[in-house]
Amino acid sequence: AMATEKCFAKGSPAPGPVPKGRLRLYSMRFCPFAQRTRLVLNAKGIKYDTINIDLQEKPEWFLEKNPLGLVPALETSAGEIIYESPITCEYLDEVYPEKKLLPSSPFGKAQQRMLLEHFSKVIPYFYKIPSARRNGEDVSNQEIELKEKFAKLNEHLEKKTTKFFEGDTITMIDYMMWPFFERIEVLELKHCLDHTPELKKWTERMLEDPAVKITMFNMDTYKAFYKSVAEGKPDYDLGL
Repeated sequence: AMATEKCFAKGSPAPGPVPKGRLRLYSMRFCPFAQRTRLVLNAKGIKYDTINIDLQEKPEWFLEKNPLGLVPALETSAGEIIYESPITCEYLDEVYPEKKLLPSSPFGKAQQRMLLEHFSKVIPYFYKIPSARRNGEDVSNQEIELKEKFAKLNEHLEKKTTKFFEGDTITMIDYMMWPFFERIEVLELKHCLDHTPELKKWTERMLEDPAVKITMFNMDTYKAFYKSVAEGKPDYDLGL
C-alpha cells in the first residue's frame, strides 16, 4: 500500500512502522522545502520510502508524529522524527557519511549556515511577489529588493570564483537554494536574474546535476500546480 505517490489526507490509515534499515520521508511532491531533503537523499544515494501528505487536510496520525504538521519530516526505524528542511539535511549528512555535503571544519560549516541564513531572507519574495501580482498590486519595489538580494549572491560567486557557492562541486548550500530557483520561471521572476550573470550560470550548472534532474518537475507541471494553488485548491496529486 505504501508504493503510492498519492497523498495521504485526513482519515487515511496510518502507515506501519518504518522497516529496519530503511528511512521514511514525509513529503509533498511540489514543496520546495521537501525537495531540499529529496535532493540530499538522492545526491547521497540513500534508500528511502516516501509518504506524501495532503497539506490542507493533514492526516491525524501525521500530526501525532509532527505536531507542527510540516514537511519534510524524516522517520527512522527507531521511530525518531526529524523535521525542518535544513535540520533533516544536516542529519542525513551526519548519519550517512558517504559523499559528504557539508565541510568537516567548524568554520566551513558556519559559512554554509551564514549563507543559508542570508538566503532564508530571500525566500519570502518567491511567495510574496507572485501573490501580490495575482492581487493586481504593484510589485516593482519588491522586485527591486529581490534583485538586490540576488546581486549579493552573485557577488559571493564572483568573489569565490568557483562553479558553485562553496567550491567547484555542489555542497549542501547549493541544494538548500536550488528548489526556489527551479521555480523562478513559473513564478515569473526570471527577469530578476538579468543582471546577475554568475548566479545565472550557477542555475545552469545546477540543472546538469543528477539529483536535480531526478527531483525536478517540468514547467507545465509546475504551471498547472501553481494554478491550482492560486485557485485555492492545490492539486497535490497532479499528474498521478
